[in-house]
Amino acid sequence: MSTEQRQGELVDKVVKIRRCAAVVKGGRRFSFAALVVVGDGNGRVGWGYGKANEVPPAVEKAVKDGTRSLETIAMDGSTIPHITEGRFGAAHVVLVPASPGTGVIAGAAVRAVCEAAGIGDILTKCYGTNNPVNIVKATINALTSVRSQSEVERLRGVSLA
Repeated sequence: MSTEQRQGELVDKVVKIRRCAAVVKGGRRFSFAALVVVGDGNGRVGWGYGKANEVPPAVEKAVKDGTRSLETIAMDGSTIPHITEGRFGAAHVVLVPASPGTGVIAGAAVRAVCEAAGIGDILTKCYGTNNPVNIVKATINALTSVRSQSEVERLRGVSLA
């Protein structure tokens, strides 16, 4: 269930739409919650969560929330510089850099984050849970912990050859 739309320069991908039912006098009243990943395809990615009585307003709210939470990630060409792990709740995500031409080897939630960020070659594995919300948060946690070689050199004050 992954749709893609262009909005200016940002790409948004709907990862999950949840339906919630409230039982009222006349029957059930449904509301919807949307999880959306937003990115520019060039190293910036964020996620948003929106709730409304209909699906389109929930997606709009999630996109608006996602554009506010954009974070920059370090990239090495079309992949990441090194192996990294991210955690959120029970979700544990491992991201491994891959050689050019490999593609994005990932499940739906991690794939949405990687494609929105502009990562084209990566290997991934999720442990612990299949909850898309926690997997997206763990993936973004892993991507924000990645450091480029120049950033590591600057932080350590040495030159890595």
